[in-house]
Amino acid sequence: MYAVIDLETTGLRTSWHDRIVEVAVVQLDENGRITDEWCSLINPDRDLGTQAIHGISAAEARRAPRFDQVAGHLATMLRGRVLVAHNFHFDAPFLDSEYERAGIRTPIRHTAGLCTMQLASHFLPSAGRSLRDCCHAAGLPAHQAHSALHDARAAAQLLTHYLAAAGSPPPWNAAVAAAVRAPWPAINAQPVKAVLRRAPGEREQHFLARLVDRLPRLHEPQGDAYLDVLDQALLDRHISATEADALVATAESLGLARVDVEHLHLTYLASLAQIALEDGILTPAERRDLDLVSGLLGLGRSDVDKALAAAPTVIPGQRRGGEWRLQPGDVVVFTGAMEPAREKWEEEARTAGLDVGSNITKKTRLLIAADPDTMSGKAKKARQYGIPIVHPTAYRSMLAGLTAVAV
Repeated sequence: MYAVIDLETTGLRTSWHDRIVEVAVVQLDENGRITDEWCSLINPDRDLGTQAIHGISAAEARRAPRFDQVAGHLATMLRGRVLVAHNFHFDAPFLDSEYERAGIRTPIRHTAGLCTMQLASHFLPSAGRSLRDCCHAAGLPAHQAHSALHDARAAAQLLTHYLAAAGSPPPWNAAVAAAVRAPWPAINAQPVKAVLRRAPGEREQHFLARLVDRLPRLHEPQGDAYLDVLDQALLDRHISATEADALVATAESLGLARVDVEHLHLTYLASLAQIALEDGILTPAERRDLDLVSGLLGLGRSDVDKALAAAPTVIPGQRRGGEWRLQPGDVVVFTGAMEPAREKWEEEARTAGLDVGSNITKKTRLLIAADPDTMSGKAKKARQYGIPIVHPTAYRSMLAGLTAVAV
């Protein structure tokens, strides 16, 4: 009878190439009882926009199915039902646009559905426009806003409240009959695994756990290629999901098992300890850095202690890590929604003697991304050219280092 939908998107307009990043459907019968529901993150194959609003990270979205992969299954959830949404005039065009992009023409129209926000003017005249305000006015419990599934469930409860108040048949009975007759095309509903957003505080599995377990380790694992990837990944002292994938892929291509990679990590940590003790003094900042790297590599504080205790004098040519730094005249590029505005970051970069590029070229030295796992066009090209991608926080430290050298 009813299909209550909610979407999270990269922005506000399909005309600005904004895309869906999460979709949820809650099916209701004629009495407003839930009969089924479905939700999945969607890979928009672009930057995720203002992530502070929808709370979805690129690390989550990049592993989700594309819209064309869920289009068939989603159609089975919508076909023959009245589409319902809170602010239907926003959701319907996005849904129609995604189907159009997939080469599928559907009967979804912004005028052919029910809007719980508009219906509130009749059933809840004292309520505000937001879903939260309407639910509160209806005496419904609070929910987690800007989560497609939670918002869809809340809108479904709101519709059930309206159905109880409207009586039978409801005043939109003609819309119900029209939805049953609406001509949906046949769409192949290929099997697809829904990807749900992580619970707050839930962390991704460490990439070491994805490697093959084997004992004993190789006598001398050939790890230079792996360590080169690790050098770049640790440039900003953060291993993004994209970088973790690259490390796993490199290890597998070299035939390295988990025990081999752990050995290489200890070797890497030992080289950083050598560099830290080059002047014979271990500063608190150097110790914090070693502990941070140790944690990122799946090692512990005791491994740092051992590396420091065993650290010999640094031999020229054996340094690894810590050498990469920005230089005056380097070209940097920014991507993603940043706080403060990107113009401020670009102005600060120019003041520090850096060149700011608008697009990625082979001359670009660094890409600063609001989310280092971003799927923006700039990030895709940076990965293609092997250009480091770092978070603004790490870039700040690099910029401070550049300014200190200049002084």
